[in-house]
Amino acid sequence: MNLNKRYPSYMAAGAFVLFAVLVFFPGILGIFYSFTNWNSYSSDIRFVGMKNYAKAFSNTEGYTGYIINTLLFTLFTTLLKTILGILLALLFNGTWVRGNHVHRMIIFSPQVMSYLIVGLVFKSLLNPSHGFVNVFLKWCGLGFLAQSWLSKPGLAFASVVLVDTWKGVGYIMMVVLAGLQVISTSYYEAASMDGASFWQQTRYITMPLLAPVLINVTVLNLTYGFRVFDIIYSLTHGGPGHATEVLNTAVYAEFAKGNYAMGTALSSILFVFVMSISYFLLKAMDVKEEADENA
Repeated sequence: MNLNKRYPSYMAAGAFVLFAVLVFFPGILGIFYSFTNWNSYSSDIRFVGMKNYAKAFSNTEGYTGYIINTLLFTLFTTLLKTILGILLALLFNGTWVRGNHVHRMIIFSPQVMSYLIVGLVFKSLLNPSHGFVNVFLKWCGLGFLAQSWLSKPGLAFASVVLVDTWKGVGYIMMVVLAGLQVISTSYYEAASMDGASFWQQTRYITMPLLAPVLINVTVLNLTYGFRVFDIIYSLTHGGPGHATEVLNTAVYAEFAKGNYAMGTALSSILFVFVMSISYFLLKAMDVKEEADENA
């Protein structure tokens, strides 16, 4: 196949129609329904304007708490996975650690597991009475550290964040590793000859050259964080109370109750969050690439 050949535009028509039918039009229809009173209790669908959105950002129904939880979950998991992923990538890059390929495989392996399975496994491990974590702490004489990990609001939220970080940090590590391995060793050789330490090389060579990779990683982490559902639903179902409830679990709950309009409104808010953050980060990456080209 000639990769340089320009094919006529109509050859993409099929893919465009498929995208429009399966993605674009359902999305537009969902946004339209978010301005109505659509529900399972009545066939009379009426336009209600911004009523659903006003309710979503009011404190009367608790939706603002779900929005805040979504933002906090996204912030903490993005920071943890990015920082730990970079540190692990630096550790296992090159030949510093013996058997680093094995270590990479072990750290990456949770990524191939289902979020639902991970949630169910950790729900068992964190059980307050017979879970492995508390049993192990008591066996070590650290019983005072045993907690009801998923039953206390603050601990439940922290536990969900840490489990999600454990699940996803291996993927971030592998992406950063791929970025590290395309950086020419000549930069480091020249820096070593000038007496630069490892941390100086990391700060002035590695991190600037990794900037495009890190922006992509951040976009991936943020978009996943805003869309999180499986790990929270399988671990806590949004509890205790609503301590770990996020936008997607709230959307699921609203649709389960038959409040379809409210569910589509919350889903639209989530869509705006994801698109806005992705746009600004990708825009920042374009600006960085233009600056590098002009330098």
